[in-house]
Amino acid sequence: MPVEFLISALVTLLVVVDPVGLVPSFVAITHELPAYARRNVALRACLIAAAILAGSALAGDWLLRTLSITLPAFRIAGGLLLFSIASEMVFGVRIERQSQQAEQALEEHVRNIAAFPLAIPLMAGPGAITATVLLAGRSDDDPLRLAVLLAVIAVVLALTLAVFTLAAPIAKLMGTTANTVLSRLLGVLLAALAVQYVIDGVRVALAG
Repeated sequence: MPVEFLISALVTLLVVVDPVGLVPSFVAITHELPAYARRNVALRACLIAAAILAGSALAGDWLLRTLSITLPAFRIAGGLLLFSIASEMVFGVRIERQSQQAEQALEEHVRNIAAFPLAIPLMAGPGAITATVLLAGRSDDDPLRLAVLLAVIAVVLALTLAVFTLAAPIAKLMGTTANTVLSRLLGVLLAALAVQYVIDGVRVALAG
C-alpha cells in the first residue's frame, strides 16, 4: 500500500473540496427544502462530483497527451491555480464567492441544485479537478495507486455527504468565527501543497 501517496491524496482532496467549508452554502441553497429533499440533493450532488473527479483521475492523463501538454507544465499551472484558491481561502474571498453563487442559484431558481452549484463548481470545481489530475499523474500508471486515488475520492465525497446530512447542526455548532478560522488554516495548508506542486513541476522540467 503506497501510504505516502494515500496520505497526500487524502489531505489534498480534503483541503480542496473542504466539506465543512461547504456547509454554509449547502444550508443557504437548501434551506427552503424539506429534510428528505435535502438528503436527496446531498446524495445526488456527491454522486455527480464523485463521477467528475473519478473521470478526471482516469482520463486526465489521456487528455493531457491529446492536447500535447506535459505533466510538468500541468503541475506548474495546477499549482498556481491551487495557490490562488488557497489565497482566497486565507483572505476569506472563497467563502464570500461561494455564498454569492448560492444566492444566485436561489434567485435564478435553478432546477437541479445538486448539479449546480453544489457539484459544480463548489465540490468538483477547477481546483478539485486540477488536484485530481495532478495526483493521477503522480500514480505513474500504477494500478494500485490509481485504485487508491479512486478510493480516496469516494471517501472524501462520502465524508462530504455525511457533513451535508448534518449541515444544520454543524453550522449552528461551529458558528461564523470557527468556520472562518478553519477556512484560513486549510488555506495555508493548501498553499503549501500548491507550492510543492510548482516546485516538483519546475524540477522535472529543468531535469528534462
